[in-house]
Amino acid sequence: MARLSFLDVSLSFFLVFNIMISMLPLPSHAISSCNGPCRDLNDCDGQLICINGKCDDDPDIGIRICPSPAPGGGCKQYGTLTCDGRTYPTYKCSPQITSSTPAKLTNNDFSEGGDGGGPSYCDGKYHSNSERVVALSTGWFANRSRCGKMIRIRASNGRSVLAKVVDECDSMRGCDEEHAFQPPCKNNIVDGSDAVWSALGLDKDWGIVDVTWSMA
Repeated sequence: MARLSFLDVSLSFFLVFNIMISMLPLPSHAISSCNGPCRDLNDCDGQLICINGKCDDDPDIGIRICPSPAPGGGCKQYGTLTCDGRTYPTYKCSPQITSSTPAKLTNNDFSEGGDGGGPSYCDGKYHSNSERVVALSTGWFANRSRCGKMIRIRASNGRSVLAKVVDECDSMRGCDEEHAFQPPCKNNIVDGSDAVWSALGLDKDWGIVDVTWSMA
């Protein structure tokens, strides 16, 4: 029986080692997995692609890797508030903010004597209807952390506007003088002034319109 030389054994080991190394996955330099932030395709792990600023499944592949988001962005109802014989849900949270956050645009008069009730929560002032200002639902308002910040609101007609956050659209309380006897806000409201509606080319008489928004 022929014996393998030391050179033959070494060569065989080298070949097997290289085959094993070639089977290992290449190191990834991606910075994000499912729903993580991204700017281009290289930022996302594996088969994920960058869609609207976050890593998500590639619809062309048809493989579902990322978990489906919970209804309402994972925001659950906190309780209820009853006034005038009607019961309204209350919320401490709002859907997750993304680069294109779905919301309902409503109209508010931020001037003194308007339907906004008291002065704006952020600065203790009233604001003219010609100012591009908004109030955000409690969860998005985030305990005044977005006071004075600018957000960009986009309408389905393709128009957009920058507006300043000056107040909270209270999703926990309502039906009192402080809130102009209005019920609690839903948890997905961007309450805009007349100037915001005009800039978006929308008729405020529609009352409520689907929009998207993001931090500017």
